[in-house]
Amino acid sequence: MDIQTKGFISIEQATEKYFGPGLNAAATKKTDGPSFGEILRQKSVLNNPKPQELKFSKHASVRLEDRNISLTEEQLKRLNDGARKAEEKGIKDSLVIIDQLAFIVNVPNNTVITAMDSTETAENVFTNINGAVIM
Repeated sequence: MDIQTKGFISIEQATEKYFGPGLNAAATKKTDGPSFGEILRQKSVLNNPKPQELKFSKHASVRLEDRNISLTEEQLKRLNDGARKAEEKGIKDSLVIIDQLAFIVNVPNNTVITAMDSTETAENVFTNINGAVIM
């Protein structure tokens, strides 16, 4: 194999010849704004001081209303804490039990899928979950 180098020893020499000197210096010039790494750290969930609150799907909202379930601030806080614990353990779809209430939470979407009280959990069978948190 015969490779013609045309007298260039490095890619930098070829770049200077065809694009002019100083191109590499311009490419590495720092801008006045924050670096990509700094922006990424600012947007990181790990650096977010306030964890996101759970959302309730339309289905869950209808179930809460139909079943006359109302959550106190303390119960809502425990539900959020239960979802965070499920997230820490890598659970994707979790059953979170608080007092006499059961919630199915899709952890990656931070969404309550459905809710029921003790009268509807008579069979004690829950499907489509891969973990449970009892608060």
